[in-house]
Amino acid sequence: MAKTHSEADLEMESPRLRLRHWRPDDRASFAAINAEPEVQRYLAPITREGSDAMLDRIEAHFAAHGWGYWALEERRSGALIGLCGMMHVPFEAFFTPAIEIGWRLSSAWQGKGLAREAAQTVLDDAFGRLRLDRVVSFTVAANTASWGLMERLGMRRIGDFDNPGLPEGHPLRHNVAYEILAP
Repeated sequence: MAKTHSEADLEMESPRLRLRHWRPDDRASFAAINAEPEVQRYLAPITREGSDAMLDRIEAHFAAHGWGYWALEERRSGALIGLCGMMHVPFEAFFTPAIEIGWRLSSAWQGKGLAREAAQTVLDDAFGRLRLDRVVSFTVAANTASWGLMERLGMRRIGDFDNPGLPEGHPLRHNVAYEILAP
């Protein structure tokens, strides 16, 4: 179960992870994670400027809503290992309006159950403190690790769609969508 703190400095913890607000010194580390070939495999390539712009959007979402994609820190080492959290889906699709849960981990930290641990902590917060009715997630159809995690979290596949953020013919445009309803 997630341990939560006061609203002013809300962070969440799980046995091995801390989900915290982003700090200015996270930007270079996050850009390095985004540049890893294994991380980029199912994502559109992102430059350092694009990575910084993503963090700007995340910080704006936190400012507007009090939650978003958290910096994901391994508790024992204090290392930034990725992100996990939720944001409003910024485009129209058959499942919108919706709030999406997402995660991104450095390749060195993948395959250890950390994405599931972080995502479950976020879902507990979504359906607990935030009292959301529904959360969605989506990924490239070929990303079996990601949609496998969605299924392990109790999400069910609700369909396929073409991501409007990518051009026609782009190999990452076709996505699968999942949802989970509040218990």
